[in-house]
Amino acid sequence: MTEYHGNVHVGGPVQTHELAKLMITKVAVGPMDNNAYLLRCRQTDEQVLIDAANDAETLLSVIGSGGITRVITTHQHGDHWQALAEVVAKTGATTVAGREDADGIPVPTDEAVGDGDVIKFGELGLEVIHLVGHTPGSIALLYDDPTGAPHLFTGDSLFPGGVGNTRGNKKNFESLIHDVETKLFDRLPDETWVYPGHGADTTLGTERPHLPEWRARGW
Repeated sequence: MTEYHGNVHVGGPVQTHELAKLMITKVAVGPMDNNAYLLRCRQTDEQVLIDAANDAETLLSVIGSGGITRVITTHQHGDHWQALAEVVAKTGATTVAGREDADGIPVPTDEAVGDGDVIKFGELGLEVIHLVGHTPGSIALLYDDPTGAPHLFTGDSLFPGGVGNTRGNKKNFESLIHDVETKLFDRLPDETWVYPGHGADTTLGTERPHLPEWRARGW
């Protein structure tokens, strides 16, 4: 197994992060270089997918014969659900999304979730963290590994170098930076691994010193 570094590109190989109880497979798909993440409980082999963004054929290949029980969509923007209908049709998976974004996703949401909810699969759980600003119902998903650092899937709300795009809307930016600071940085340790909706991974410790700079620049 290649050492995990989280750098993937469309058409290239996947990256798999092996944890004690969880396997995380990262793949890049589509014209906007979206990340999709397949999570597998090592004890039961139950799998869930985060963001059926594009290229259903590739995603179904990564999912494999084990199937998935859920597809979790981090937010309503179209580049994060282009393959959702086909993946659900082929796997029978339950759809999950943030309550305030569900109406903006054309595939019906079976389970609308909010702050503090836990999405269970196998013997594991993902805590839902509602982050308002990039969209009204954006969610991050926290796997608080009992054997090591936390692992955080942030959709488009947090990236290396800043929070998600709020398109110059000051109110939305203030909301997003507040939620990211209070719900992520104020709560979780520096070693928390961050898996964003596009591009490379990072850690909260890498980004933490730059929070004042992000606030000052307003994006």
